[in-house]
Amino acid sequence: MDSASQGGRTGGKEFAERTIKMDIYQVDSMAARIHDNAYVGRGIVIGKTPDAKKAAVAYFIMGRSDNSRNRVFVEKGDEVIIHPFDVSKVEDPSLIIYSPIKKWENKLIVTNGDQTDTVYDYIKEGKGFSEALETREFEPDAPNFTPRISGMLTFENKDFSYEMSILKSADAKGSACNRYTFSYASLAGVGHFIHTYAHDGNPLPTFQGEPERVAIPDDIDAFTKEIWENLNEENKISLYVRYIDLETGKTENRMMNKNQ
Repeated sequence: MDSASQGGRTGGKEFAERTIKMDIYQVDSMAARIHDNAYVGRGIVIGKTPDAKKAAVAYFIMGRSDNSRNRVFVEKGDEVIIHPFDVSKVEDPSLIIYSPIKKWENKLIVTNGDQTDTVYDYIKEGKGFSEALETREFEPDAPNFTPRISGMLTFENKDFSYEMSILKSADAKGSACNRYTFSYASLAGVGHFIHTYAHDGNPLPTFQGEPERVAIPDDIDAFTKEIWENLNEENKISLYVRYIDLETGKTENRMMNKNQ
């Protein structure tokens, strides 16, 4: 046997051993996911508390430009709306002003753009989440081509399931849109986190792979604090967290705005 063949077999064995040791069901804290990442952009987290009593949803925005940073979250009933903090400084409202959270009957929608309204309109007509997003694509902000990320919880029989989606450019030119949809059964203590960018850069590199598995604590204040304190201090803008009691439907909400 030649050395190349021997090396190939050894390498294959080492790869197999690493694969066996890798825990594909590992659940990391949100702190571990975002603490050392200066720019994950906009992020959605959906999951269930460890006591299996509540659904948890979080949405945050970050920004590098003055236009992006000039924003605050505002509550309007079950809906969350993004408003400019200083109206006189608004340069282009088209991609920064939208409703990230909206509710229709037993469904809660959370997205990073005006596709919230697209999903809302479709489900009102009895159509589906992914069907709605087939009509949309990534944002026209070359060269970044910011992905559109979306999620929807469906509540039924005192439990829930959820879907997440990302629409992103197929290449560096923005020639076509690739669409990915993920469907989840809710598991106690487990959530999924999807964000627009892998990390800071120019252009910004888009999120890759499946939504990341993250731990969801029982306490909404602990979860809010964990996310807010570990987002990059310079780039974070706003955070909204909602816990929904699966028995009663009662909600608890927490909102953080860097601009006060």
